[in-house]
Amino acid sequence: MTTTNVGLIGLGTVGSGVAKIIMEEAEILAQKLGHDIKLAKVCVRDLNSPRNFSPPAGILTTNPEEIVGQPDIPVVVELMGGLEPARTLVLKALTSGQHVVTANKALLAVHGREIFAKAAETGREIKFEAAVAGAIPVIRTLKEGLPANRIQSISGILNGTTNHILTRMTRDGLTFQDALAEAQESGYAEADPTNDVEGFDAAHKLVLLTALAYGVLPQLADFHVEGITRLEPDDFSSAAEFGFVIKLLATSALDPGGRLEIRLHPAMLPAKHLMAGVSGVMNAVMIRGHACGDIFLSGAGAGMMPTASAVVGDIIETSRDLQPGAAPQVPALGWKHLQSWAVRPQDEIRLRYFLRFTVVDKPGVLSAISGILGKHSISIAQVIQKGSGPKRGGVTLVMLTHEAGEKNLQTALAETDKLDVLTAPTRLIRVENLT
Repeated sequence: MTTTNVGLIGLGTVGSGVAKIIMEEAEILAQKLGHDIKLAKVCVRDLNSPRNFSPPAGILTTNPEEIVGQPDIPVVVELMGGLEPARTLVLKALTSGQHVVTANKALLAVHGREIFAKAAETGREIKFEAAVAGAIPVIRTLKEGLPANRIQSISGILNGTTNHILTRMTRDGLTFQDALAEAQESGYAEADPTNDVEGFDAAHKLVLLTALAYGVLPQLADFHVEGITRLEPDDFSSAAEFGFVIKLLATSALDPGGRLEIRLHPAMLPAKHLMAGVSGVMNAVMIRGHACGDIFLSGAGAGMMPTASAVVGDIIETSRDLQPGAAPQVPALGWKHLQSWAVRPQDEIRLRYFLRFTVVDKPGVLSAISGILGKHSISIAQVIQKGSGPKRGGVTLVMLTHEAGEKNLQTALAETDKLDVLTAPTRLIRVENLT
C-alpha cells in the first residue's frame, strides 16, 4: 500500500485536531482511500510545550525547512496563521512542487492573487476548505458542485463569535460588553476580540467566497466592513417589534446591472428566514444560482474538530489527486484566471433602513425629522415612539424606511444630526429581505 506523507506547520488548536484525526483514524482513512496518509513532520514553536496527545518520536521540529521543499513530503499543511512567514513558506512550498492545504483566510484574502498565480504557474494545488465556515463544505460546493451556475448572490453568517454574542443580545437582552465578556469566559471569544467583533475575520472569508463565485479577488478596502460593537439592547427589542432579527451579514452579489456588490455589516433579517434562525456559534451560507436556485448550508463554523475535519478533507482530496491515473485537478478557485472588476460603491446601494433617534419630548420633532428625510427621497414605512430613556435624557423614535439610496440616507442623517432636538447619535441598521 502506498503512503502520502504530510508535513504540518502549526500545532495549535486546529493543528492538534488535524494530527489527532490523521493518527487516530488512520485505519478508516486508508479504507476510504486505498492508501495510507502519514504525518511525517510537524513544525512547532516549542518542542516542550504541553500537548493533549503524544506525537510519535522524532516527528516534531522547530524548523519549517524540514517540511517545506522536502521532495518526500508532497503535501504541506499550513496552520500557523498570520501573514508572515506563512506567505513565504506557502510560496516556497508551491515553487518546490508541493501541494498546500491551509485554513489561513487572512493570508489568502490579502495575498491570494500572488499565491493562486504561483499555484497555477507550478501546476500545484492550494486547498482551503477550512478557511471559510469551518466544517461547512461551502468551498467545494461552489467550486465543484455549482460550476454550471451563474452565481447571483451569496449571503452568510461567517463568524461564530459574533453570532454567539448577537444571539445572547437577542434572547436575553444583554449589552454588547456583557455578551462579549460571557463569550470570552466560555472560550468563544479571544482575549483581544477585535478581529471578530469589528468584522475583519468574516470580511476575509467574504473575499474568498467572492473569488470562488465570480473569479474576482477584492481587497477589504474595496467594500464596506462594519462590526457589531455599537449595537445596543434597544436595537434588538425594536427589531423584534418590526419582526426582524439582527445578524452580522456578509453579502456578495451581482446587481441588476451586472456590477459586483460586496458588504459586511449588521443587518435586520425577517425573523422567519432560515438565516435568522442560525444561533450560537453556528455559521450559515446561502448561495443563489441561476440554475440551482437557493442552496442553504449551515453547521459548525469554528472549533478544533469541525475545522480539523475540513483540513483533513482537503488532505484526503489532495492525496487522491496524487495517485496514478487521478483526474486532472480543478483550479484552486474553479477559475483559470482571476478577473478584475470594480466593486459597486457603498453609497450606490439601495436597501431599507432601520433608524433610531433619541430626541427631546416636544411637539414638532417627528415633523422636523420626517421633513428632512422626505427632502432626500427617504420614504417612511413605519414609526414607533417609545417612552423616555433615562440614560439618554429623551424619548426614542424608531423608523423603518422603504427602499432608499444609501447616499441619500447618509446625506439626510448628516442633516438630522444637526437638529438641536437630538440627544444622542442616530443609529442606522440596514434591512435585508433575502428574498
